[in-house]
Amino acid sequence: MPKSYFKSILIAVTIVTVSLSALSQNSFVDYQKSFGKVADVFRRKEDTLRRQFEAKGLQWPAKYVYIRSFKYDSQLELWVKNNVREPFKLFKTYKVCAMAGSLGPKRMAGDYQVPEGFYYINEFNPNSLYHLSLGLNYPNASDKLLSDSSLPGGNIYIHGSCVTEGCIPITNDQIEELYIITSYAKAQGQDFIPVHIFPVKFNNPRSTEYLNRYMNAYMEYKPLVENLKSAYYYFEKNKQIPVVMISTRGNYITDDIPEPVKEMKVRASVFTPSDKKIPIPEDEIAKVVNKLPVYPGGNSAFQTFLNETGNELAPLLDEGVKSAYVLIEYVIDKQGKLVYAKVLKGGNDEINKRLEDKFESLPNWTPAVRLEQNVAIKLKQTIIVEAK
Repeated sequence: MPKSYFKSILIAVTIVTVSLSALSQNSFVDYQKSFGKVADVFRRKEDTLRRQFEAKGLQWPAKYVYIRSFKYDSQLELWVKNNVREPFKLFKTYKVCAMAGSLGPKRMAGDYQVPEGFYYINEFNPNSLYHLSLGLNYPNASDKLLSDSSLPGGNIYIHGSCVTEGCIPITNDQIEELYIITSYAKAQGQDFIPVHIFPVKFNNPRSTEYLNRYMNAYMEYKPLVENLKSAYYYFEKNKQIPVVMISTRGNYITDDIPEPVKEMKVRASVFTPSDKKIPIPEDEIAKVVNKLPVYPGGNSAFQTFLNETGNELAPLLDEGVKSAYVLIEYVIDKQGKLVYAKVLKGGNDEINKRLEDKFESLPNWTPAVRLEQNVAIKLKQTIIVEAK
């Protein structure tokens, strides 16, 4: 047969091979576009993102994506690259709308904590109630060992709508960008897109100062912070993601490198916890609710109460102690009455007694709701008591 025939066959095979490769790479994107909302997002946003990548000298679309979030700093960073050996480059920093809970890891359902640690995206949700969302694999292997064994919690997402009950909320415009970029990375073979959640940005002196003061009350928090800090500085130095392992006790083990921040000094506050018992049987307290209880006047009024209470209790701090981070547990019953308040850690005896009394004298809340029924729920809250 003529050489031109074999050449034609070769060209045809090449075209088929390239087409199949493109199909396998883009099938996930095509699947996402089968949802009307996502198709509209790609139509509106993809060309703009392509131009933004080009303006920063980045190749579109990115094959590798790395996300890291900072709770206290309320930031979410998006890093990208196209070759496994090249360093990651920062594409954009997003402002996180709000973070529920306080510093520290998530350890149980209903604590409204944002997790801290090393996760990856395990779900793309085009039908999210919060516009679009990216699910995280909480609880991971570490959380399963260290969190409540029966109710560690779950359903942690990066999502839109700018509201939170323990997730990482950003604006709809931002989650649309993130959804497109991570969809392409997933389509090109990055099955595990890492999301690392840190308490603070460790090279920000103001943030680390706050973290140091927080750990004065929670000394047991320090080992986790040190491992997270090590991973943070590994990436800062190498712009590569560190290898993270988990010990048989559930602790993270990361590459240990020097970092420029001074050693964190911590001192535990000592107090005698009360022996209060919850006046409602545990099996009558909802673990998951559709609506959280609402303080009279809403969240802003509750935050004002917390701030004023912290200022009021500051004169009761022990001599030489500048601040205390007091963790209080409380129950709102199905009528909205706060029927139980117990300090778990943080202050001295006088501060704790005064704080428990103040919580139990609060007016009725709008009760929590589960399956259209009012239910009792147990909550936790950190109050900062700080000398001015």
